[in-house]
Amino acid sequence: MKDFAGRVAVITGAGSGFGREFARMGHALGMKLVLADIQRDALDATLGELRASGARAIGEVVDVARSDQVRHLADRAYAEFGAVHLLFNNAGVAGGGLVWENDANDWSWVLGVNLMGVVHGIHHFVPRMLDANRRGEPGHIVNTASIAGFLCPPLMGVYNVSKHAVVALTETLYHDLALAKSTIGTSVLCPAFVPTGIAASERNRPAELARDGELTASMRLAQAQSEKAVSSGKMTAAEVARITFDAIRAERFYVFTHEKILAAVEARFDAVLSRGAPADPFASNPNVRPAAT
Repeated sequence: MKDFAGRVAVITGAGSGFGREFARMGHALGMKLVLADIQRDALDATLGELRASGARAIGEVVDVARSDQVRHLADRAYAEFGAVHLLFNNAGVAGGGLVWENDANDWSWVLGVNLMGVVHGIHHFVPRMLDANRRGEPGHIVNTASIAGFLCPPLMGVYNVSKHAVVALTETLYHDLALAKSTIGTSVLCPAFVPTGIAASERNRPAELARDGELTASMRLAQAQSEKAVSSGKMTAAEVARITFDAIRAERFYVFTHEKILAAVEARFDAVLSRGAPADPFASNPNVRPAAT
């Protein structure tokens, strides 16, 4: 997809971070916008800003872990605009700690948003996008993963698993769309640390998925490290949005934002192919290695 003017973009997690910047850039390119977020005040703020600058945008409060809510989002998008050309399955949360200390609710929450949110987006939007594509309409899907979809740092187990799954899902989606003879493009976005609101994900954790007990020492350490790493990121969310739209134009599948960290990805695959022990994810930047718990 190279021409965005007049097209329709659906963006989950649009109230902050990457999602808000995708929306801003989509509007700057002349797109109509369907925005979703679980946090109403953040969603309303994004909608208010964009509408004040002339955007044609609608919004829905959506928990992407809920299939029925994502289906309703799709129904409203098509009822309002009649088409969806660009789908950003972007909503995400973070969780950490020693992997054996994460309880069932930790896994349900993080996988529900990070993985099942993408699954629901694909399930409820792609069939209709395919129908339109057969009639000559363009389409592109961007699934937000993370560099944690290729690396496995300690104290990030539940998050790592969710993002590895998004990479695998998106690669499979690419092959499935080719099998269906579709020209819909796909990209998997894999950023490293960028100042966004993800380190404060707990603010939107559903009460029914609350932890049974206090945070462990390893979870507190993981939270502190996440806050430090995210806040110290040099690249902005707006820059990530620009890189992502450039990748859409170029039909680039893998979207990496931090080139220097790819040395660690290469080391990981070298270790796999040599059948050795897992590579040290901090070898190229030992200063961020976590302290022993």
